[in-house]
Amino acid sequence: MPLSPPAPRTLKHVRRVNYQGFERDDGLWDIEGELHDSKAYDAPSHRDPTRTRLAGEAIHHMWLRVTVNRQLVVQAVDVSMDSHPLKGCTEAQAALQRMVGCGMARGWRQAIQKHLGGVESCTHLRELLFNLATAAFQSVPAVFSSSNPDEPPRHLGQCTGWDFNGSGVKEYFPQFYGRVPQAPAAMATDTSPQSPTTEISVKSASSA
Repeated sequence: MPLSPPAPRTLKHVRRVNYQGFERDDGLWDIEGELHDSKAYDAPSHRDPTRTRLAGEAIHHMWLRVTVNRQLVVQAVDVSMDSHPLKGCTEAQAALQRMVGCGMARGWRQAIQKHLGGVESCTHLRELLFNLATAAFQSVPAVFSSSNPDEPPRHLGQCTGWDFNGSGVKEYFPQFYGRVPQAPAAMATDTSPQSPTTEISVKSASSA
């Protein structure tokens, strides 16, 4: 175990989150996220008190597939809610289509809050979307490149490892070592236009 030994304790809740990035044959990218919540003990079902929800049985089990272009502009969204605690939870799926046309490179969280905040959608789907952008950055190589050799890649200056004054930048990007990072641009909701050659498909999977 990489952490220090824990105090005596009892497992109560398990959340599993998984992201995968796929390069498609048509030049687009599918970024998929899956969230699974369960308890480590048997308990009455929230939706049916006469039924017992067994340990490990899903309370939330949800998937997202967000299709993006090389600029990380959303082309399509596919959502499925296999397990959810309330009957009305599936009504949150339709709002996800508002994210089509939004960009992950700038203003992603603000766009999510604008289109899906509060009762407009689902807390857990929003959580999947938040970090799905990080998976997209890791999946699409073009995101880190710059057409201007005088501009540093966008990941520089965004963490301790890529500090402009740190050893990482000095070793791998010496031309930018010691540079004073520019103040970030205003984080407005990104509604970048779609790729002109891409037909946007919209689909929302219904829950059982």
